[in-house]
Parts: sequence; structure tokens; C-alpha cells
Amino acid sequence: MIRRLLPALLLLAGCSAHVPPPLPSAFHPPLSFALIGDTPYNEAETYALDAMIDRMNDEELAFVIHVGDITGGQGPCSDEWLEARRRQFNRSRHPLVIIPGDNEWVDCHRSGRDPMERLTKFRELFESGDSSLGERKIRLERQSGPYAEYREHVRWVAGNVLFVGLNVQGSNNNLGRTPAMDAEYKARMAAVLAWMRESLSLARERNLAGIVIFAQADPDFELRIRRKGGDGFAAFRDALRDLALSFGKPVLFVNGDTHFYKLDKPLADPRTGRPIENFTRVVVFGSPQTRWIRAGIDPSSPGLFEVSPVPQNSPGQ
Repeated sequence: MIRRLLPALLLLAGCSAHVPPPLPSAFHPPLSFALIGDTPYNEAETYALDAMIDRMNDEELAFVIHVGDITGGQGPCSDEWLEARRRQFNRSRHPLVIIPGDNEWVDCHRSGRDPMERLTKFRELFESGDSSLGERKIRLERQSGPYAEYREHVRWVAGNVLFVGLNVQGSNNNLGRTPAMDAEYKARMAAVLAWMRESLSLARERNLAGIVIFAQADPDFELRIRRKGGDGFAAFRDALRDLALSFGKPVLFVNGDTHFYKLDKPLADPRTGRPIENFTRVVVFGSPQTRWIRAGIDPSSPGLFEVSPVPQNSPGQ
């Protein structure tokens, strides 16, 4: 969901309020990966994205994760735009994993398109097969069985950590607009919660050191938004809290949607009211900024995960 109630300059100023100092340039954990999202929204940002891909291609990264939103809140939602983004992402030297954002399907009704048809097209272009995008590829496990249509729900293991991608959307997770979309929300969230339960069981069975979960939506951990049609994130927040408490090891949750970089511990233990220390959330940068975050897995680190924003290139670089 594009949130541009403030001018771009104020967005940029607001971002700085959430950004801790970058880690030293020697920040190179044993396994590094990139986090991006909410880009590109327009033609100008496609050029900035090309430059960012070039820069990431010069780095030693295991893979790149894009949490969705590859067009603006008013589109374009066209096949041509999505196909161009697929070609662009395939320029990545590293494996690139993407999940859908609300702007490429949920919000396409704003430009007269059918959200469900757009989600089908997104799956066709970005979620077909069992491999990532990019020049080098990694094999992905996709949700199957009774929830096989939700191919965008993916997971893989790297660095003794389970990575889990979910279709959880901005715009209140597609709840409260029409009865048809409410039914879509209900069916999709059944698949989301099942995938989370299975993933927790897998991480336990394999005695993995941590879990990374990524989705496009900011689930409104702070409960700042009042919604007339019900809270589309309540069940998801509860599931994240229960997973973190049950797993007991580090969990990193990555989301986009708000376009402000943030690193925090937004979930509280209902028994104590204190933050759940093994649960950390990172919000990726988004339009109008085209920036990436270097994340890493370091078994010697008490929190397992390390996160550092990469400085933005100066114009012309």
C-alpha cells in the first residue's frame, strides 16, 4: 500500500529517524544476503533499481529477497510492466526470491483490473517452477497439497536457517473491501497459517538455528490504525508471536509496505508484557528510496542475525 501523504522530502527525513548507524565496512558475516522491497514504482526508479542490482552483483551474497510491491499504488498493473520487472530481476547475478505485494494485485482494482487475475499473472511470471529468479538459482520448496495454488509461499534452508516467504498484504491484507475479497482473505490466511505451522515443525525437526519470515505487509504491531472492516493482521500477529515463543531461537521477520527502514522488537510476551527477545523485525527501504539492506547469519553472534543498511549511491554513481 503506497503511503504518500507527505512530500518525498519529508519521507526521506522520516526515514533517517529510524536508521541506526551502519555497521562498519568490515561487516561480512559468514553468510550474507540482501533485503529489498517496494521498488520500482515508476520508470525513474527502474533505472535506480538497475544501478542497485549492479551494485549487489559486485557483492558476495547468497541471495536477494524482494518482499514485493514492484509498481505504484495506482499501477501500472499491466502484463508489460510485470514482464519487464521479471527481465530486470533476472539481471541479478545472485538468486533472487520475490513474493507478491499489494500494489501488483490487491490494489489493481484502482486501475480497473481484477485483483485475482493479476495475482494469477504474478504467479505465472514470478512463482512458476521450483527455482528462484536470477542468473544463479536456488531450489525452493513451494506450498503444496490442499494449498497448492499458493505457490508464492516458499521456503528453503541456508546457513542452518529456514527462510519462509508468505503472501500477507498491505491494504489491510485484502480484508474489508468486498465480500469476494473477504473470502479470498480467509482462504489465503488458512494457507499462510498452515505454512507457518509446517515451517516451525520443520525447523524443530532439523534443529535449525533460526527462522527468517518475510512478507510484504507491515502487520501494524503497534495497533495504530483503526479499521471498520476488521483487522486483517490480527491472526498473523498472533501466529508470529506464538511461533517465536514456541521456537525459542532467533526469528527475523522482514516486511515492507511502510517504506521506512526500521529495526525493532515489536512483539510482546503476553505473560510478562516485555518484548520477545528472540523476535526481531526489519522493515526494508521503499520508494522513493532505492536502497538495500545487507543481512547476515553469524553463528558466533548471540542474536544469530546481523542487519546493516547499505549507503545509497550518490547521483551519477
